Amino acid sequence: MEARARLKNCPMSARKMRLVVDLVRGKNVDEALNILKYTKKEAAVWLEKLLLSAVANWEQKAGPGFNAEDYGLFVKETFSNEGMVLKRFRPAPHGRAHRIRKRHNHVTIVVANRVAIDNEREELVQQAAAE
Repeated sequence: MEARARLKNCPMSARKMRLVVDLVRGKNVDEALNILKYTKKEAAVWLEKLLLSAVANWEQKAGPGFNAEDYGLFVKETFSNEGMVLKRFRPAPHGRAHRIRKRHNHVTIVVANRVAIDNEREELVQQAAAE
């Protein structure tokens, strides 16, 4: 089972975000969180919050009694796409104007489990029905 989390209109260029996104792709969630915690880029703060949100979404989707630590969650897929661009003008010498582009991006993280949960889910449902 997999769960996803999306961050839209993050005020940073997609190119800067991809540098950090590439660090955590395919890693275990615990390892990815440690990498993001000690990375000195601003994008790491955004990605850490997004990864925690994806893990919470997985736990919510799995249902009660399922803990993310027990099922070996890993970052299955992650990518950063370009978002909107705010266009501003800044005065330049000789009466000219230079365009300033303030870029944004959209980030998506998909987490999945390595340990199957289908058999265990059926057991929990049977236990709940017996009680």
